[in-house]
Amino acid sequence: MDPCCSDTGRELLELRQSTVRFAGDSGDGMQLVGSQFADLASLSGCSIRTIPDYPSEIRAPAGSLAGVSGYQLSFGDETTTPGDSPFVLVAMNPAALKVSLPDLQPGGIIILDADEFTTANLAKARYEANPLEDGSLEGYRLIPVAMTRLTEEATKPSGLEGSGRARCKNFFALGLTLWLYDQPMQPLLEWMMRKFRKNPAVMAANGASLRAGYNFANTNELLRVHYRVAPGKLPKGRYRRVTGNEAAALGLITAAARAGRPLVYAGYPITPASDILHELSARKEFDVRVIQCEDEIAAACAAIGASFAGAIGATGTSGPGLALKTEALGLAVMTELPLVVINVQRAGPSTGMPTKTEQADLLMALYGRHGEAPMPVLAPASPADCFDVVFDAVRIATRFMTPVMVLSDSFLANSAEAFRIPEVDRLADLRVPSPTRAMKDFAPYRRDPATLARPWAVPGTEGLEHRIGGLEKQDVTGVVTYDSENHRRMVELRARKIENIAQPIPEARAEGSDSGDLLVVGWGSTYGAIVAAVRQARQEGHSVAHLHLRHLNPLPRQTEQVLRCFRKILIPENNTGQLASVLRSQFALPVTSLSKVEGRPFLIRDIRNAIEESLRK
Repeated sequence: MDPCCSDTGRELLELRQSTVRFAGDSGDGMQLVGSQFADLASLSGCSIRTIPDYPSEIRAPAGSLAGVSGYQLSFGDETTTPGDSPFVLVAMNPAALKVSLPDLQPGGIIILDADEFTTANLAKARYEANPLEDGSLEGYRLIPVAMTRLTEEATKPSGLEGSGRARCKNFFALGLTLWLYDQPMQPLLEWMMRKFRKNPAVMAANGASLRAGYNFANTNELLRVHYRVAPGKLPKGRYRRVTGNEAAALGLITAAARAGRPLVYAGYPITPASDILHELSARKEFDVRVIQCEDEIAAACAAIGASFAGAIGATGTSGPGLALKTEALGLAVMTELPLVVINVQRAGPSTGMPTKTEQADLLMALYGRHGEAPMPVLAPASPADCFDVVFDAVRIATRFMTPVMVLSDSFLANSAEAFRIPEVDRLADLRVPSPTRAMKDFAPYRRDPATLARPWAVPGTEGLEHRIGGLEKQDVTGVVTYDSENHRRMVELRARKIENIAQPIPEARAEGSDSGDLLVVGWGSTYGAIVAAVRQARQEGHSVAHLHLRHLNPLPRQTEQVLRCFRKILIPENNTGQLASVLRSQFALPVTSLSKVEGRPFLIRDIRNAIEESLRK
């Protein structure tokens, strides 16, 4: 920390990075103020990573441990995860304090609403004694604030009713946190003017609450130090904050535009994939057609129908919804139509924990269809990477005429980071020509020699009439046949087509070194924690490298060669070791699995400790 003097005369410390958690009841607006703080941190040039955490119930019992909703963000000059441990905890009630306190850094700052520490609320949180009085918080910097009372006083002139004024205390907490981190209020006040323009009383009350929190921090003697966090080391360009689901939706829109075709997204609402449906439904100006279907099966079949008609067909789901789509995915494999399926994984099995993250659908994505039905599988590494991976999925689907699975997860879907807005004209041209009536010797399964893809013949085009469906087709002609030799050939052709996808994708390459004592292999949302842990280990002189797989089927070329250049292999996964099983069976290599199935993503220290243990053996 570098101390200096602020305009207020208080001590201002310079930090490279910091982590904040807002926590309260599920109705306290923690997700809203957390996301607004993240936006302001982004505007100041910081690199950010966020993670929301909220209960599965729409409205869990108020004040209960099960009803705690939180939003954590890490921001600074170089950020790859939402942070292992918060430095600042803003707790709106006793339950939020109890749930979050074990994660707080020793000596960290606790800002809490003292008005909520009543006998009734302490009992709901299962406190036997008031933690504000029993000395249990002596290891932290405690800042108790009468937020409820001060918010009600500040918002009286707004004309809003009492219950409505009480709901503004989340902005009081945000104003206090803005002062603590030397962040400006003006962008947030301008946002309020747009957000609440149809309700002036709500706008006035929230604005008054925000200013009251900021001014309280500026004048209260409990806060003698505040902080300024260093801006991020980001390449020059235009940025916006995106969640993984937002980035996935933007990737679909952009890919369809670069393909010169309309986008048809058919889906059924399911946590945590629904935001893709919501985002696309608001983007009709980009030739996007959104269908909310009656069930998951109908959604998958509607998307296949859209692809048959010449559009970019896509669907999304999570957890049990993927199981319902399975038969339709086999149909897409058999008909060899382009289809993008985004599976936002969540903790299972069955309904499981809908708002908690997991990576346990990998084996289902690879093998979860009857018959020999190979399908490309991709996985984004970060929220912003969802854009690139979905864009690439559309490229693969249309070039190779195949369904493609994208494995996101709840952590990526709801987390956010700064996204560099690409120059659209510099993105790959995804146009795939459809045959016309002038095409000589048209046949529905006459394949491209390089990709083995069949032609994308749009129905209604004269001379291109053909049959599709789930029954086996004769090679080239597409006539239904039960000939055993033809079936063998078609199975082989479909498998070889998927194998060919490995040619245009980048070769596998370890980051850090080409060989050494330990290679940490990851996929999906484990990326940020692995990168940070490996970086720490290398700074201490350890021979450690990292390989991250965005393409899981087919695996990139040179994958086996890279793996064999290291003495040991460690694979962290939010499952019980599914990628580890695949690599063991495919390459007969002794790999060590690091599993976490708690509904939460890996912390940096989880992987750092596993690296140290592996190197000691």
